[in-house]
Amino acid sequence: MTMPAFALDYLPLGAPDFSKIKETDYLPAFEKAIKQNREEVNKIVANKAKPTFENTVLAYEKSGVELDRVSNVFFALVSAHKTPVIAETEKKVMPMLTELQNEISFNKELFKKVKYVYDHQLKKLKGEDKRLTEELYKSFVRSGALLSDEKMERMKQINLRIADLQQEWGTLLPNATNNSVIWVNSKEELAGLSEADIAQCKKDAESRGGYTPYAIVIVNTTQQAILSSLDNRNLRRRVYEASRHRADGTRQFNTFPLVVEIAKLRAEMGELMGYNNYASYSLEKTMAKNSDNVYNFLKQLIAEYTPKAQAETKAIEDYAKKQMGTDFKLQPYDRFYYSAKMKQEMLNISDDEVKPYFNIDSVIVNGVFYAAHRVYGLNFVQRTDIPTYHPDMKVYEVHDKDGKLLALFYSDPYRRPTKRGGAWMSAFAKQSGLRQQLPIIYNVTNYAKAPEGQPTLITWDEVTTLFHEFGHALHGMLSNCKYNTLSGTAVARDFVEMPSQFNETFASIPEIFDHYAKHAVTGEPMPADLKEKMLKSISFQQAYALGENLAATCLDLAWHHLSSKEIPTANEAANFEVEALKKIGLYDEQVPPRYSTSYFNHVWGGGYAAGYYSYLWTDVLACNVAEAFQKFGVLKPETGNAFRQKVLSRGNTKDQMEMFTDFTGMKTPDSSGFLKYRGL
Repeated sequence: MTMPAFALDYLPLGAPDFSKIKETDYLPAFEKAIKQNREEVNKIVANKAKPTFENTVLAYEKSGVELDRVSNVFFALVSAHKTPVIAETEKKVMPMLTELQNEISFNKELFKKVKYVYDHQLKKLKGEDKRLTEELYKSFVRSGALLSDEKMERMKQINLRIADLQQEWGTLLPNATNNSVIWVNSKEELAGLSEADIAQCKKDAESRGGYTPYAIVIVNTTQQAILSSLDNRNLRRRVYEASRHRADGTRQFNTFPLVVEIAKLRAEMGELMGYNNYASYSLEKTMAKNSDNVYNFLKQLIAEYTPKAQAETKAIEDYAKKQMGTDFKLQPYDRFYYSAKMKQEMLNISDDEVKPYFNIDSVIVNGVFYAAHRVYGLNFVQRTDIPTYHPDMKVYEVHDKDGKLLALFYSDPYRRPTKRGGAWMSAFAKQSGLRQQLPIIYNVTNYAKAPEGQPTLITWDEVTTLFHEFGHALHGMLSNCKYNTLSGTAVARDFVEMPSQFNETFASIPEIFDHYAKHAVTGEPMPADLKEKMLKSISFQQAYALGENLAATCLDLAWHHLSSKEIPTANEAANFEVEALKKIGLYDEQVPPRYSTSYFNHVWGGGYAAGYYSYLWTDVLACNVAEAFQKFGVLKPETGNAFRQKVLSRGNTKDQMEMFTDFTGMKTPDSSGFLKYRGL
């Protein structure tokens, strides 16, 4: 593997050596890497020879290696271990990176060379060389390379401002979430919680200043899992309201001013590029292609979902009234509580019964890894000698069935104040044949860590999240592409979630389930009757999960279908959310959006603007892939190998619909069995 010329200290496998990297190393490393990247691009531009694939497209692909290395490591910390020094460095680095990106994107001489190769050599090129040339040309055009000088200058300004705003968002939202702690005075108020959960509340209070003996910490989504257990209705209300209003209340933690400015700038960006709005501009590069296709897909789901959601809500409220009296009115903070009680009564099962069988270490090693072994022939060996950025992390070598080293995989499972909410996958280094680089992949989640010496027990939802994020990891680790730009998860936004959503299906396959669902203390497998009830419970009252996703999806699209003149003010933003949901028939106090506008990180801080629909879109793809696996043999090595060769290893080297067809044999996705697949 190529070793970096400077930048950061790396281990022989290409892994960053966190034992030697100091937080103060990143800024000078960025300065050097940016300088080198600038020189590499200038050298391409200065070349007097006729532009060719080799001296232009390939030369560009070879540039920026050091900047990639530094960026990949640094931005892992920005998301997962954002100390004050990292936050301060980010403030300095983001304008530098945006300026460099503007320089390259709007370099007319460079684009002329790329366009010449695209116009004159594309038909002669084959395979990845052709795909790389197409992708590079399109990326310049989509960035505004064909704009007039005046519009190009405005696009540069927009890019810089959005980068600043997203950086502010990345600091403000975690601070707002951390500030939304619900302080609890006594253990009695926490009635209904397990001893382990109460211990976590005590620990959370201590780590956040200890203003009261106990504290409940808000996590990622609108609904909070803890609401299913809390007996105290007033405390449930406080938790729910803290979650809903974490970032739209006090002036200090209100994200709406950032939201509306980002939305307006994106709308203007779409208009500069000749589109009516940002969504139309963004969707052009997806599988869906345009807004009409997305909305037709969503409207079909909404029509099928709505009566099921209404019936589900009525059933929960009727159940609650039997206990609380006919005057009882179900509130959104009651829903999880009475649904859990209803499930316990109807199926005779609760989270507390099954959690002892979901020890996180067993789920990862005996579940997630075991499934990858059975399906793809992979083997995992823990490395205790490779330093990490936090002591909670674990590192594994990933070997192919023939013993060949394929990748390194890092797991960072537990929540902490320096980590943003949610769960994700990314890479310290992407796979690249040209760079002779093996993939170095990591997964991050936000689970409450058990006290020292005790096993960390997780819920079924958290189990499936581990399988989900590892689906992304497999997409990165099994990549077999020549070019970094095309490798791993560098696919259309409405395809990238398919491997991860599909990988969730292995969690409940009997052979896999039995291998990891073992009691944390006794090691005994889950009893057959409990297992049967548990697997039945997976599909219990699933309308909510679909509804919260539909609502968030439609919010994202509503914001990004506005023209720059239609964007509401910060004071109008909350009302815009309500009206947008009413307009499409999804306003339901009982089923709020999975993410409300003010804390919708995927959209305002991440890369899912006008693209959150992709979770549902790819869920349909995953349903179709799962059906194909059933047809060909779920755990047959031939089936896993076919999926690996035709999809997971291909990155963005081929049209993703063609990949889907290559494996499933289907010309287009089929949503007819989707609601059944979702337990509805």
